[in-house]
Amino acid sequence: MHPSAPGTANPQVESSPARATGDGDSTPTAAIASGAWDVSLIPVLEDNYVFVLHGAGSLGRDGSLGRDGRAGQAVVVDPAVAEPMIAWLDERQLEPIAVLHTHHHHDHIGGTPELLQRWPQLQVIAAAADRQRIPFQTQGVGDGDRLNLLGRPIEVLAMPGHTRAHVAFYLPPGDGPLDHPSDGELFCGDTLFAGGCGRLLEGTPEQLWQSLQRLAALPAATRVWCSHEYTEANLRWAHHLHPDDQAINDRFRQVLSERAAERPTIPSTIGEELLSNLFLRSRDVEEFTRYRHSKDHWRG
Repeated sequence: MHPSAPGTANPQVESSPARATGDGDSTPTAAIASGAWDVSLIPVLEDNYVFVLHGAGSLGRDGSLGRDGRAGQAVVVDPAVAEPMIAWLDERQLEPIAVLHTHHHHDHIGGTPELLQRWPQLQVIAAAADRQRIPFQTQGVGDGDRLNLLGRPIEVLAMPGHTRAHVAFYLPPGDGPLDHPSDGELFCGDTLFAGGCGRLLEGTPEQLWQSLQRLAALPAATRVWCSHEYTEANLRWAHHLHPDDQAINDRFRQVLSERAAERPTIPSTIGEELLSNLFLRSRDVEEFTRYRHSKDHWRG
């Protein structure tokens, strides 16, 4: 664990016992309430999504700022670029207190240096093992660490496979408004996609298989916030392999409808992925490896 930078707000990171120690005015967004949180999705670049966590009720139906106790603070996940994020946050009078990075690729960290120029006290939380490739991080974390941000616990899960130091951030289910429990939230970067999974760039099939198995064991209602809009291509490939699979067919038709209407297909849920994602449905690492090889070479 690495200490917070002097003068910054501590995100209250706890070590696990196992460890030694676009245009802001025109960018379409989607917001989904979850207990004491809202999650807003901001499309950037060609197919990336940046996620912003903020107090539930802090954005009205028209995108205006509300008046709940946590209004005004936000956490940003994998900011690929800065300009549309700054415009989006300013428009809603939200001040980011932390950035969460799942891995080091530029389309996940490219906006952070400029965000730090605007908000110098910003905490940047990323894998301690990737400090050389994410040098501006202020808090290094690893598997089993727990954060507390905006009043909600966040668990860090090591997800090697796509990259060697990839992590995911998991918000377990919690109490919501009117005593209705909120579903869990998973920010998984490029490990799990809707209908697919990340490419093996630095890890082994066994590593990525094990990472996906950990995610498959999360509660079925957990919402999956993956970082790219790859769902249609993933399900087109799966439909090509299994044209008579009802779960894949049903989801493929739904996704085609969503994309035709220019709506995001994110978030999905762990339960939905278990039904129609061939990588999560794989019975063993050998089957997973065959699917990964097939998808890598498919040109449909």
